[in-house]
Amino acid sequence: MKILSNRSVNTKFNIIAVLLLTALFLCLAYNSYRREQALILKTAVDNARSIARQIIETRDYLSEIVTSEPEHNYNLVPQVAATRIAKRLTSGSRYYVRQVSLRYRNPDNRPDSFETAQLAAFRDTKAQEVWQVAGDDGKKALRYLLPMKAEPSCLACHGSYDSAPRFVRERFPRRHYSYGYRVGEVIGAVSVSVPMGGLYREIGVNLEHDLIYDGAVLFAYILVTGWLIKRTILTPVKSVAESIADVARTGNFSERLAERGKDEIGELIGSFNELMAELDRKTLQRKESEDRYRNFIEIAQSPIVTFMGDGKIVITNQKAERLFGLTKQELLGQRIFDFMENGDELRAEVEGNFSSGNSDLIGATTRQTVRDVCGRLLEVDMVISVSQADQNPIFSAILRPLK
Repeated sequence: MKILSNRSVNTKFNIIAVLLLTALFLCLAYNSYRREQALILKTAVDNARSIARQIIETRDYLSEIVTSEPEHNYNLVPQVAATRIAKRLTSGSRYYVRQVSLRYRNPDNRPDSFETAQLAAFRDTKAQEVWQVAGDDGKKALRYLLPMKAEPSCLACHGSYDSAPRFVRERFPRRHYSYGYRVGEVIGAVSVSVPMGGLYREIGVNLEHDLIYDGAVLFAYILVTGWLIKRTILTPVKSVAESIADVARTGNFSERLAERGKDEIGELIGSFNELMAELDRKTLQRKESEDRYRNFIEIAQSPIVTFMGDGKIVITNQKAERLFGLTKQELLGQRIFDFMENGDELRAEVEGNFSSGNSDLIGATTRQTVRDVCGRLLEVDMVISVSQADQNPIFSAILRPLK
């Protein structure tokens, strides 16, 4: 996530929100697309099943009721009438319907490879119906087949040659394979074909429109949400962060932020103001204590130097300034070890106090040799005391020059 490491919280939020919401949006869009596909397919199968059943019912009805008329009117032959009725039913629609059989009489009823395989399955497995979406992209089609079974009335034309009507015998000789059916045997199937490419394209167009519309709504949602979060959360938090940075830079604890509601941001601002008030109070107390300490060491008769554990000088009096030949501003920040002839020994004793909490040098009067700014050496009696300041030890050295 290095790409986000140097960006603002607002930018990080917007990037993460865009990625997460976009992923969610695409998942929902894909799921919607799949559901629409499934719905269209189910609708196509239901319609194909309804059409096929109507054709079979029409064919069965004609073969049962219309008995002698087909001899005089070819259009009343059940298969012929059912085919023409199917064309009227599907006129102007995407559906293409025909009757197919492995033992066909009309060449138009010759099955293709898919229909041949399904007719064989109907014959061997007694399946009730079959459907499948086949073809390449853009040319996919629903192939639906519903088997037709021989009824007793069907055997009038498809039973034995001798019992068939004269017009059937004239058209199809005795050994034609369209004779010899038994009741309940699969005589063929109604085959319905529905091109699905156009339907799928319509889904794609609808999905594209939905993506544009929903994408615009999503973009507006992200903008509004980002603006609200920036205004209500990020900006107040940024104000607190900037105030903390100003305090760290200037050391001024007098700044206060405007109070706001009682939510978490309001509690954060309230805690910041309380912290600043407490630090301001402690700073004032420490300043007063340092002023008293400075006033005290200024009236002392000996040079006094206060330094931290690393030897850095933080407070001196005028007598120490005269001893080292430097002003207070010049002494502050320098290390007292650099002004001692045996500075390394003093450093070791101070470090020993850090490690063990005890040092032979602390509290004892020792003879030391100090060096002023001009390099002159002067012997002094030195007493070092230690105290705590803000959890850190602070050392004070009293130097008594020997005349």
